[in-house]
Amino acid sequence: MKTKLTVIMVITLLLSVSSLATPIYGTVTMSLSGYGANDTMTIWGGGWNGLNVSAGQFIFNKTAGTDQGQYLDNGLIGGFCMDLSEYLTPGSLTYDVLKVQDGPRPTVFLGGSMGQAKADYLAELWGRFYNPAWAAGGSYTSQQKGEAEAFAASVWEIIYEDLPTSSAGWDITRDGTGGNRGFKAANLDYQKANNWLHALNGTGPMADLRSLSYLGSQDFLVAVQDPGVIPEPATLAFVAFGFLMVVSKKNSAKIA
Repeated sequence: MKTKLTVIMVITLLLSVSSLATPIYGTVTMSLSGYGANDTMTIWGGGWNGLNVSAGQFIFNKTAGTDQGQYLDNGLIGGFCMDLSEYLTPGSLTYDVLKVQDGPRPTVFLGGSMGQAKADYLAELWGRFYNPAWAAGGSYTSQQKGEAEAFAASVWEIIYEDLPTSSAGWDITRDGTGGNRGFKAANLDYQKANNWLHALNGTGPMADLRSLSYLGSQDFLVAVQDPGVIPEPATLAFVAFGFLMVVSKKNSAKIA
């Protein structure tokens, strides 16, 4: 009991320090609304070792925001999962808005915040390859499910692996980072994911992204409305996201 209490106190302290050290640019209040395109793959990373998860589109209902959180219209939005080490807490949560380079929190399996270079890779990945059809609602084709899954894996590869010397060094199928860090995945269209990653050279369109962070629940990557643009009233802010679901023999327990 004493050991368990000590571990809890240490984790709480680390989360508190992380919160104090990270600049916050507003808040977003949202709750899970439903799922978009997704499929199942196997991951190693974020403390998991050969875990079968569902990865793809997660749609949220945003009800409020402050400061930069107002760049996202209220209504249906989503976020690409950034944080493999935490579960998604159900119900309405108020997330901190962070710059992408400062996320995700906590950083126990990252060795620190991701930094600007990884944030730039994510911005180009989104700008080049994100498909809003993954969040269109209704049924999805097997191609759309596989693409949304590959996009999720690409996001995790960028966040959790050490930076390669060039984008040609990204490889979804190989964990190239030592110790308890790094990422790899199987049972997905890894060729598509790797092709997307290898195409990132700094010359493609760059999406305007933020990290939505809630200490104790999963963090998400979102695309925000340009603050200088007034959106059309009918516009819905659809953004990509990833989610995790533990797959067991008897039932499935959702992680993301």
